[in-house]
Amino acid sequence: MKKEFRIKKNEEFQYAFKCGKSFANRQLVIYYVEKKGQEHFRIGLSVGKKIGNAVTRNRIKRYLRQAFQELEDTIAYPYDIVIIARNPAKNMEFYEMKKSLTHLLYKERLLKNQ
Repeated sequence: MKKEFRIKKNEEFQYAFKCGKSFANRQLVIYYVEKKGQEHFRIGLSVGKKIGNAVTRNRIKRYLRQAFQELEDTIAYPYDIVIIARNPAKNMEFYEMKKSLTHLLYKERLLKNQ
C-alpha cells in the first residue's frame, strides 16, 4: 500500500478515535472520519499484543492491507479509516477477513456503489 494511503501518526489515530464514528462486528472495529479536501482515503491498522505474537499480528495486518488494496476502487474518497482487530481475527483466513471488512464498510456506507 502506498504511503499516501496510510495513517501513521499517533495524533491522526487519536483524532479518528475522538471525532470519528465507529462500528464493529465480532472480528473488527472501524473508526472513520471525513477529511475535506483529501483526494483519496487513508487507512490505519491497529492490532494489539493481546491478539498474539508478532507473526500473527503481522499476518492480520497483511491480510487487511491486501483486502483494502482489492477494494480500493470501491471505497468512498475523503475518509480516514482506522481498523482495530479483535481476538477472533487471529483465526481468520484472508477471504473471511475481506468479507468481514466489506461488511463493515457496507454497513457504514463507505463504499461508492451505495
